[in-house]
Amino acid sequence: MNIYEAIRQDHDLQRSLLDQLLETSGDTSTRRTIFAKLKKELQVHADAEERFFYVPLIKKDATQEMARHGVAEHHEIDELVERLEETPFDSPGWLTLCKSLQEQVEHHLADEEKQFFQVSGKVLTESQKTGLAEEYSTYVEKNR
Repeated sequence: MNIYEAIRQDHDLQRSLLDQLLETSGDTSTRRTIFAKLKKELQVHADAEERFFYVPLIKKDATQEMARHGVAEHHEIDELVERLEETPFDSPGWLTLCKSLQEQVEHHLADEEKQFFQVSGKVLTESQKTGLAEEYSTYVEKNR
């Protein structure tokens, strides 16, 4: 497995959790459980991605700007998650914020999958791609 496959697996999980969350309504245990899983998944994924994908890319001129952009998007996602936590789960505003979160996450995932992976693929060696995947996956499993 390489770093791109490892990250893409987590992206698929995030998309699934967001879809499930948007199908919920009201302040229910189902909504709270899915939200808690999504929050944890986003946090662990961002931490792992920053350590084992973006840090190596920040060190290279060709990918530094892109990596910084990715990290900035993680912070925007974190802020939306915090706003969701502060909003009553049964308010109409909660669902609106949740849709904003989905849009932001999907924008970020598309940036990575359609642009960042291709550009970084030119600067990382094959052994780096597999080594980073191992470190990434170990970190995610340990902290999930």
